[in-house]
Amino acid sequence: MYWYDDAIIYHIYPLGFCGAPKYNDGGEVQYRLDKILDWIDHFKEMNVDAVYFGPVFESVEHGYDTTDYKTIDRRLGDNNSFKHICDELHKNGIKVILDGVFNHVGRKFPQFVDVQKNGQNSGYCGWFQNLNFGGQSPCGDNFWYEGWNGHYNLVKLNLKNVGVCDHLIDAINYWIEEFKIDGIRFDAADCIEFDFFKRIRDFCKGKKRDFWLMGEIIHGDYKRWANPEMLDSTTNYECYKGLWSSHNDKNYFEIDYSINRQSGNGGIYKGINLYNFVDNHDVNRLASTLKNPEHLKNVYTLLYAMPGIPSIYYGSEFGVKGIKENNSDDGLRPCLDLNNIPDRNDDLYKHIVKLGRIYRAYPALRTGTYQTVTVRNQQLIFKKELNGQTVYVALNLEDKDFDLNFNTNLNALVDVISGTPVQVNNGNAFIKMPAYSSMIIVADDIVNNTEPEIPETESVPEDKETEIVIGGKYRHYNGGEYEIISLARHSETLEELVIYKSLATGDIWARPKSIFTGKVGDVRRFTLI
Repeated sequence: MYWYDDAIIYHIYPLGFCGAPKYNDGGEVQYRLDKILDWIDHFKEMNVDAVYFGPVFESVEHGYDTTDYKTIDRRLGDNNSFKHICDELHKNGIKVILDGVFNHVGRKFPQFVDVQKNGQNSGYCGWFQNLNFGGQSPCGDNFWYEGWNGHYNLVKLNLKNVGVCDHLIDAINYWIEEFKIDGIRFDAADCIEFDFFKRIRDFCKGKKRDFWLMGEIIHGDYKRWANPEMLDSTTNYECYKGLWSSHNDKNYFEIDYSINRQSGNGGIYKGINLYNFVDNHDVNRLASTLKNPEHLKNVYTLLYAMPGIPSIYYGSEFGVKGIKENNSDDGLRPCLDLNNIPDRNDDLYKHIVKLGRIYRAYPALRTGTYQTVTVRNQQLIFKKELNGQTVYVALNLEDKDFDLNFNTNLNALVDVISGTPVQVNNGNAFIKMPAYSSMIIVADDIVNNTEPEIPETESVPEDKETEIVIGGKYRHYNGGEYEIISLARHSETLEELVIYKSLATGDIWARPKSIFTGKVGDVRRFTLI
């Protein structure tokens, strides 16, 4: 299992997040994206494992019309500033994922400009899909080409052309080598050649075995793209719809059916950790989609508890609203100041922070098998099981209390969201679900009983001697070098473990954190390089 199989991902659309001008005028570099450094503590409080940046490459307008795959958009910063951002995220144990817009480019892409200038004498005529000189393009060129989805400001690349593939792989290599990025999200993956993905996988996994490859897929069988030869994951639009519509329609059967179809016993995507989300840069925000705002917390509980990888779109953890208007996505992509979030929903934010801690504490919640226990129109109970650990998840979307019970082989249970014990008699658990509520029910409360209360205005300094940097490189006192993959807990003893790999052999090891951070005589067993 790699870091991305049970990660929490935070998604940012940088041009909107930074309040960048709508069009790139080629002017001076503006270091707007540096503001992300002020959000690192926020990511850590949410237990975020990776930040997925929407388009950051130089472009004409919205980022999906790339002009240079090796340069940060001047409206955001430059390569040096972004390298510093990547370094700081990595130092704090946070991975970096970039948006790979490899299906199409902008009209100012240099190789396309060369075709405009030199016509049939250009060496790049074969770089673009269905380019021919039998007529004019809708933009007035003396040739025709294919635009993505009929948008002629987005020139489709010919991914069967070796030169194009070499150009893109060279760019990926640059971002891995120089910026140590940890993954790529492929825009419009359903339009990209399978052979290209196979080549990309071979290259990226050869560079970094735990490099994450995720594709944007809206319709179709996700296994066509997410498989051992191509991508690790795809966007889960099927459950995206079910997550909000099951609440709007008061029909938990819908989302339960989708989850079972995908990941239940005999599920068609079992073994694939799909990328789950409740909103993103292309769809209306959840707070604007739900008919009843009281359902917000239940939706996020489902997001964190269902099989797959949970993702939070920037600002939605505070209940930020946004809809598409007048055929524009601008309302979905606002500029945000962390210290001045409009109409900030602190109750929702605290709930999501708590979900992050619970997600980190219970391996069964992250990657356990899914089984429905009870499903009604407005109530749902399911359980997740892994290596003998059982987690029950209960939801009530009704506007009144509801009594539920279920069979269990556990003698004592507790809801770790509220910290409230659950009554168990003779193998039957009884719960009174408050209106619009969710519970995550376990046998051992290691979330509320082990975490000290910290005033919001104070912070506890970390012990630098025992701090573990996820993704950090460490040298053993005997000379071997290793990379930290993740932290874990022993399923029986709950002891904290360090998961790390040898940089020489690739072998994966686990060691108790107390030993990993300890000393041999007066010498640290492992030292951060």
